[in-house]
Order: sequence, then C-alpha cells, then structure tokens
Amino acid sequence: MSDSAEQPPAVDPLQRLRSATPARIGLGRCGHGLPTRALLEFQLAHARARDAVHEAFDPGRVVAGLSDRETRVVSSCAPDRQTYLQRPDLGRRLTDIDAALLTPGGYEAAFVVADGLSSPAVHAHAVPLLRAVFARIGDWRVAPIIIACQGRVALGDDIGERLGVGLVAVLIGERPGLSAPDSLGVYVTWNPQPGRQDSERNCISNIRPAGGLSYEPAARRLAWLMNAARHQRLTGVRLKDTSALPTLRE
Repeated sequence: MSDSAEQPPAVDPLQRLRSATPARIGLGRCGHGLPTRALLEFQLAHARARDAVHEAFDPGRVVAGLSDRETRVVSSCAPDRQTYLQRPDLGRRLTDIDAALLTPGGYEAAFVVADGLSSPAVHAHAVPLLRAVFARIGDWRVAPIIIACQGRVALGDDIGERLGVGLVAVLIGERPGLSAPDSLGVYVTWNPQPGRQDSERNCISNIRPAGGLSYEPAARRLAWLMNAARHQRLTGVRLKDTSALPTLRE
C-alpha cells in the first residue's frame, strides 16, 4: 500500500466555525483577491442589502394581512426615500395632517409598523408576528394598528403620545446586513413622547424564521416585555428581559 493511501483526508480546521455562523470565514484567496465564487456571493449579498433599503414600502400589503383589525396609514415628514435616508430627523415626526388624525381613545398600547431600512422585512414578518402577539397579550386595550411610511423608531414616540397610550411597540425593518437583508426589529417604549432616548427602550432584534428569531419566541418575549413594562412602569436599561429564565431552568 502506498504512503498516499494511508494518509487520512485533509480536514478543514475552519469548517466547524462556518457551520456555526453565517459570517464569511476563511474564504481563501486567488492571487491578491478572493476566489470567484466568494467574490460573486459577496456582491450578491451586497446587492440584496442595497435593494432592501431602497425597495418601496407597500402599506396595503400589511393592511390586507390585518384585514380583521382596524388600521391607519400615516407618513412621516420625509416626503421620499432619498430624503428619508439623508434626514433621519424627518422620519421621527408625523406630517401635520396625520398628526391631527390621531387622538386618545382610552387605549393602553399601540403597535406601529414602520418600513425603516428594510421594507422586505416588514412585508414578510410584521403580520405573522403581530398575529402571534395578539394571541398572547390578553386584556390589553390596543389602539388601531398604525402603519407608517418612511418611519424611524422614534416616530412611535410621536404616535404614542398623540394616542395617549402608556406603551408603544414599533415593528420596523432593521438595517440590512450582508447575511440578513430582511431582519425585523421591535422597539418597546413606556410612556412614549418625543425626546425619548434609546436607553429608554427595549429591543427584540433579528426576527426572521430563516437564521434568526422565529415568530413564536419573539411574540412570547414581546408579550413578556409589555406586561413587565406595565407592572414596573418603565422600559429600557432598567427593565431587564428575564423572559428566557424559565426555559433555562428546564
């Protein structure tokens, strides 16, 4: 038997890492650059991320998916996508016309669905996540669902204050990455009003069944945060998310 036949097959030491993360690890080289396959995959991921940022938001898709719920479509002060990307401050305020239409109605909580930086994330995940949440939140008096075009997270503060709610949850498309162009985030704020800081919010990130947090665990965590916020009358760094502790004990 030859020496070559006795040698075990070569083991790629990075294979275990690759199986545990979508990050690009050990891509190799071809001369001074990447191998063709790795380069093309990177360019495709980059194109998908750019497309997600610029894809037009269709609020009608969300309205149709929530046809059994009362919804209202509003817009921020950013009149178009280019302005929205260049002027984040305009995405945090409602237009005067839409602001005048939102009034208190004895509600405790409001859900805001905003396009953010990834309309595909909202199109794909907002409706199933909301349906999973509604099945868990019990006696909460919820305002009509607000669907916001060209919205930032802080737009929920303006909306929540005008509706007179104690809590607002903003479902928003997150900034696309090179492995996740359709990731949805949820930001929960107690006593919403303009001027709230990010440290006064709780966030559930990377909601997407393929490679992220699926709808049921995300809904369970969101319902827990809502109830804990109502009990403690706060959100943010002082509200520690311990919703997973019972699962860890099992």
